[in-house]
Amino acid sequence: MAEPSDETKPASSPELSTPEASIDADKAGSFGAVFLTTFTTVFLAELGDKTQLAALLLSAESGRPVLVFVGASLALISSSLVGVLLGRWLSRVLPPQQLERLAGILMIGLGLWLGRQAAMSMFSLS
Repeated sequence: MAEPSDETKPASSPELSTPEASIDADKAGSFGAVFLTTFTTVFLAELGDKTQLAALLLSAESGRPVLVFVGASLALISSSLVGVLLGRWLSRVLPPQQLERLAGILMIGLGLWLGRQAAMSMFSLS
């Protein structure tokens, strides 16, 4: 005769019982969130930047907007690939907290450098 505890146990999937499998399931479930966040962040970051202005000017000068679009798209895809591969490598060699701190320091440094460049060009007496 089977014990009552054997009959009341829900059938569980063996692939979801390991911690690695549950992490993979969480990652798979967040596809839409990761995609939407990435799209929104890159789209907003690229609006009005010098790359978009360059594409605008190239399109106006060449009169071939489809070729400019394809060229600019491939360039953005290529530069994004470099960032993704570098980010993946860094995530393997640095703990997440250090990676976040490094990204923050890099963003602050770039902001200060770009601000300095802008101030120098605004206040130059040339």
